[in-house]
Amino acid sequence: MSLDSLKKSSSLDKLLSAVKEDSAPQEKKSYKDDRLWKPEMDKSGNGYAVIRFLPAVDGEDLPWAKVWNHAFQGPTGQWYIENSLTTIGQKDPVSEHNTRLWNTGLESDKELARKQKRKLQYFANIYVVSDSKHPENEGKVFLYRFGKKIFDKIMEAMQPAFEDEEAINPFDFWKGANFKLKVRKVDGYWNYDKSEFDSVSALFDNDAEIETLWKMQYPLAEFSADSNFKSYDELKTRLDAVLSGTVSVGNVTDELNDEPVAAPKVDTTPVEASSSNSSEENEEDTMAYFEKLANA
Repeated sequence: MSLDSLKKSSSLDKLLSAVKEDSAPQEKKSYKDDRLWKPEMDKSGNGYAVIRFLPAVDGEDLPWAKVWNHAFQGPTGQWYIENSLTTIGQKDPVSEHNTRLWNTGLESDKELARKQKRKLQYFANIYVVSDSKHPENEGKVFLYRFGKKIFDKIMEAMQPAFEDEEAINPFDFWKGANFKLKVRKVDGYWNYDKSEFDSVSALFDNDAEIETLWKMQYPLAEFSADSNFKSYDELKTRLDAVLSGTVSVGNVTDELNDEPVAAPKVDTTPVEASSSNSSEENEEDTMAYFEKLANA
């Protein structure tokens, strides 16, 4: 624009319009991931749905992804809710901090380490066969986030403990099985003990439908991608803020519309123990509870 054009133009209206636009109420951004499915309780406190775990998408090896994360409140009242770099084989500041606490030998420090230990979540593609609370979900593909309890049931189906039980691949389109998800509230937590696989059956009668469904699935590589994790320095800064309050930074991630659950119980397993030695059956609900508090 030339100086002469600038002189002739009146920018007052434009400036006032910009101010008005900036001052207008902004719609609150939702971080809810519409790809994620979860069961819903009925009035009696039970939940039931039938889902089918789906195979790996084209180009990926496994039909599930696993993510370690930390979720705890520090003495400052701030929350630390972050994915752990141990998921991708890197050092994580919380794991290092917990190890130092554990190695002091003091029971009080061990108790802190237990409260701050990492938690395990899995993600998989599912096909919703039946969902009486939300029938609009039936016949659709979603991502499903679940904890160790359900993963153990998957492994039990793949590696049965008794001779009269036949191993199945729950993720197979043709020789897999529907999963009857049965949820109860036990001591304030969602309990999945009664969930079970149905008998072996093909998901559809023809391969054309199966191929169409396969192409609708979501890649799982994003869960182990670098973009899903903050750097070590960023996590250390956040940890210092939560533990000492010396740094003021924003908190995390998803805003989930999940049910309230009881405050998480502290177990007595060694800090940073392997998933096989830890009680993780309610981790997906515990994480949702933490995330709601963090975003309140």
